[in-house]
Amino acid sequence: MGVHWIIITTVFMVIAQAYIFKKWGLNKIEYSRYFFDKAVFEGEETEMVEEIINKKFLPIPWLRLESKISSNLVFKQQDSLSVVGEQFHRSFFSLMTYQKIRRRHKITCTKRGYYQLKTVSISVGDPFGIDKKSKTLHVSSNLLVYPRFLPMEEIPLPSNSWQGDILVRRWIMDDPFIFAGVREYTYGDTMKSVNWSATARIGALQVSKKDFTADHNLMIYLNFDQTEDIWKEIEDKDMVEKGISYAASIAQYTISNGIPTGFGCNSYLDDPSERIKRIKNSVRIEGMNGNNHLTHILQTMAMLRVDRSMNFGSFLQEDVDQRRTNTDIILITAFISETIQKHIRSLEALGNSVEIIYLTNSDQGEIMSESQEGDYYANY
Repeated sequence: MGVHWIIITTVFMVIAQAYIFKKWGLNKIEYSRYFFDKAVFEGEETEMVEEIINKKFLPIPWLRLESKISSNLVFKQQDSLSVVGEQFHRSFFSLMTYQKIRRRHKITCTKRGYYQLKTVSISVGDPFGIDKKSKTLHVSSNLLVYPRFLPMEEIPLPSNSWQGDILVRRWIMDDPFIFAGVREYTYGDTMKSVNWSATARIGALQVSKKDFTADHNLMIYLNFDQTEDIWKEIEDKDMVEKGISYAASIAQYTISNGIPTGFGCNSYLDDPSERIKRIKNSVRIEGMNGNNHLTHILQTMAMLRVDRSMNFGSFLQEDVDQRRTNTDIILITAFISETIQKHIRSLEALGNSVEIIYLTNSDQGEIMSESQEGDYYANY
C-alpha cells in the first residue's frame, strides 16, 4: 500500500510541476538582444549579445531561444548554441531564481547587407520534458554591413594615369576664367595649358595655374541593369556586389582627398516603406565632403537591394531633365545601351564629363575593350 501511495504521489508531483512550469515558466522572463557594433565592413567580425533575466522565485530548468538569422552572418560554434541549416540560431539556458545571464556570440559578416532580427521564439518546460510553453517575442536588433573597400590599384579606372594622387587632380575641375599663376609642367597636362611666356622666361616648361571651381563635384553612378530587359531578373549578383565595392572604394578615396562626392544607382533601399511601394525611389545622394557624408553613403550602400527601381536609361534621363551641370560622373556598368549613350551625350552637352568603368563576370573588373571603346565613341 505504501508503494502505491509513493507512485501516486510521484505521478501527482510530476504532473503538478509540469503544470506549474507551463503556467508560470514564462512569467517575468526578460530577454534582449543586440549587436556589439551597429555597423561593420564585409569580412569583419562582431558580436551578438544576448541577455536574459529570470525575475521570479521559480527557477527555470531549461529555456530555448530560436530565431531565423541570415546565413551571411556566420556564428562560431559555442556551448549551448546550435545553428540549424545555416538559418536558425538556437540558444539554450538554465536559469536559477532571480538570475541574469549574458552571452556573447562571435559572428563573421561575410556579405554586405542590412540585417534585421525582429522576433525570437522562447520556450520553457519542466525538468522531465512532459510539457512546454512557447511564445514569440518582438526583439528588434539591426546590423549594417558595409561593402568591402578595395585598393585603388585593383579598380579598373579608365586610364593608368588616373591611379593614385593623379586621380585627385583629374577629378577637381579647373576654372578656365580664374588665373592663379604658373607651375611646372607635370605628366597629364595638356599642351594648350602651357604658358609659353613663362616657359621662355624660366627656361623650363610651365603651365598656367587655375583656381578650382567651388561647385564642381563628382558623382559615382552604378547601373544595376545587366541587360536591356528591365523585367529580367538580375542573374549575376556577385557582379553587382563588385560594382558596389568599386563605388564605395572610390567614394572613400575621393572624399578623404577633399573632393565633394555623391552616389546614385537605379536600385532602392531594403526598407519596409520601400517594399510596399509600387514605384520604388531610386538612390541619389548629392556630392558633399566629410566623414559623416561618407558614412551616409556607406549606410545607403549597405541597405541596397539587388533589384531595380527603374531602368538605368530612365535614371540618367532624370539628370538630363533637371539640367545637371558642373559634374564629373564615373559610371560603373556591365553594358552601355543606345539609350544610355544618348543620355551620356546629353549630359556632356550640358557641361558634365562622363567616364566609364566596365564590370565583367570575371574575378577582376576590366575597362572596356578596344573594340567596345571604338563602338562607344563611334556612336558620337
